[in-house]
Amino acid sequence: MKISNETKIGILAVVAITLMILGFNFLKGKNLFKKNDDIYAVFPKVTGLANSSPVFLNGLQVGMVTAIEEKSRNINDGIVVRINLSREIDIPGNSLAYINTDLLGVSSLVVEPGNSSQYLKTGDTLGSKIKVGLMDELGAGVSPALKSLDGTLVSLDSLIQVAGAYFDPATKNNFHKIVANLSAASSSLNHLIAAQNSSLNKTLGNMESVTGNLAGNNEKITNTLGNLEKTTSQLANAKLEETIADLQKTIQGLNGVLEKANGRDGSLGLLLNDKKLYNNLENTSRSLNILMDDLRVHPKRYISISVFGKKDKDKPLTAPLNDSTVNTSNQ
Repeated sequence: MKISNETKIGILAVVAITLMILGFNFLKGKNLFKKNDDIYAVFPKVTGLANSSPVFLNGLQVGMVTAIEEKSRNINDGIVVRINLSREIDIPGNSLAYINTDLLGVSSLVVEPGNSSQYLKTGDTLGSKIKVGLMDELGAGVSPALKSLDGTLVSLDSLIQVAGAYFDPATKNNFHKIVANLSAASSSLNHLIAAQNSSLNKTLGNMESVTGNLAGNNEKITNTLGNLEKTTSQLANAKLEETIADLQKTIQGLNGVLEKANGRDGSLGLLLNDKKLYNNLENTSRSLNILMDDLRVHPKRYISISVFGKKDKDKPLTAPLNDSTVNTSNQ
């Protein structure tokens, strides 16, 4: 039976979609061919937590979040988080789970193990607790301080008004002016505190935005650190110690040559350090110059090419002559 091209394309599309779904779930850490245990945890709020968020137990990742949904139509009843365990591990029944958010804004689920001898089974529910984040701690610390300062200003205003009732009219009027000025200053201070509170909230918002951007670029940061680790590994494997050892051997050999040159045992040392040899060479050069000048001035004394020529009876030279070419060039 001949299969049409449309049927072949349809089968190929189904296979491609199936492989894509399997590969996507594999990259998310899900194993579709292995049945893992599922346990649950209920939280009043799950800020920052998402599907595929890791689950840690004593710093070891033991699973991941696979589903987040409300417990009932009433959202105040809590939010159920399903945890898929990727390891066969015993978790005590009185363990507690909480949501942890780091400085980069990445949230994860952390399980604090208890000391019970009974362990959780598939479908059981973990106990939960709320851990205050860094931003919440900053806000909780600033708000009471602002409220305390506002109450102090109100108490000071009341005290000044009570004390002003015991002065004479002139002093009282002046005192009322002082109170009015202090009230105006208090109002200005309240406005300033409100403005600074808004600025602080904006600063915290900007900090959250920065941590969000860092969390969004977490993969790029990881790749950069991986490249840096590869670079350091390549430098470590570059045989720098062997190269330095060869360089030290070369320097030692050069030092040996220089020691022999400075000593008087070798030929090079004698040539460099023996003054007598230098004087002999200088005397030999001077004698050779005298001989060449005498040969140039009295050639007949050494070579006779004429039958009727007379023998040169001049005395031989005892010092070299001045070089006329040198004198000419110097003029």
